[in-house]
Amino acid sequence: MTTRRFLQLDVFAPRPGTGNPLAVVLDADGLDDAAMQAIARWTRLPETTFIFAPTKPGTSYGIRMFAPQKEVPFAGHPSVGSAHAVLESSVAAAIDGQLVQDGIAGQLPLQISEHDGIRTIAIRTPRASVAEIVTASDPRLQPAIVGWPLGSLPPALMDGGRRWWVVEVADEAALRALNPDWDAIATLAESTGAMGVFAYARAAGDGYQLVVRAFVGNGRRFEDAASGAANAVLAAWLDERDALPGSNKRYTASQGREVGHDALLELRIDAHGDVWSGGQVQTVIRGTIDW
Repeated sequence: MTTRRFLQLDVFAPRPGTGNPLAVVLDADGLDDAAMQAIARWTRLPETTFIFAPTKPGTSYGIRMFAPQKEVPFAGHPSVGSAHAVLESSVAAAIDGQLVQDGIAGQLPLQISEHDGIRTIAIRTPRASVAEIVTASDPRLQPAIVGWPLGSLPPALMDGGRRWWVVEVADEAALRALNPDWDAIATLAESTGAMGVFAYARAAGDGYQLVVRAFVGNGRRFEDAASGAANAVLAAWLDERDALPGSNKRYTASQGREVGHDALLELRIDAHGDVWSGGQVQTVIRGTIDW
């Protein structure tokens, strides 16, 4: 067997145990698709990433992302976590505060920021677009959100590589109290090619301006602890509607409390209209994997 460096991380986590777990296999050259899928199935984490030597000019490393069931073209928390892993393991060094990952979604930059000894990593996410804007009575959507006290913005289907229905709820307390109808969410997700429903509400105080919940209904049915990509498509929607919270097109979102986590994600829109999704990463396990 070949021994490779292995990390297990907590992403979008101000402290260990609050974010979304990720496994990272470094020195992945030589692993084929079947082996990577088998490792991801074995770790049983939301995603496992594999880091390769860069093959294209201007890139810092190659990356592949696998959920336990299949390969994932792009996701936010594996991207941010993998950047943390390559920095900590000296696989790559940031140049002018940036890394560039090369994966199925293309070459995407990551911005590295250090303040008072705390590192924050943000990825420029693929451009998202509005696929549909509907009313709450839309027959496809209505069964999934029946009884929800809604906010002022209309529901929308956003496409950022993965599709999400974004639905504003009246306030934080109402959002946190939601009890999703998983059958209805699964029917909606599967019939519209979406991941599920990304519900959000505005909040005041406690260090965040938005609270979000991600109800995944396509394939597995579960609530995601912290999703960088889903938060990015929501930020694009709010920017489209001139309804961003916070100031200077920056805000912090709280996610995951309802499933035993307490993640914080930092979102910003740059001068070009691109969305950057990021936060802190904690290393929980350092070691090797024999496969």
